[in-house]
Amino acid sequence: MAIAPAQAARVARALWIAWAVIVWNVVFDQVIVRAGQRLIDEAGRAAIGINLDDFMRPAVTRGLWLATLAASAILLVGLSSIRLTTRPPGR
Repeated sequence: MAIAPAQAARVARALWIAWAVIVWNVVFDQVIVRAGQRLIDEAGRAAIGINLDDFMRPAVTRGLWLATLAASAILLVGLSSIRLTTRPPGR
């Protein structure tokens, strides 16, 4: 059973969007995990207490930007490629 081109395009869009959401979550999570690891390393070396906000606030901002950039690039490539491949011939 063949799938209609319009339905195939909808499925492809949904898959590209799902991939972008997954990548966004992975990138954001990795930035936060690395900041937590740096915090633990610094706390182990420091004789005085470490302020959690000094490490985590910049990491959240950096994570949001990096994750959004990665997801946006995926969406741009994916949705553009679908648009280009579903255009009628001659356009």
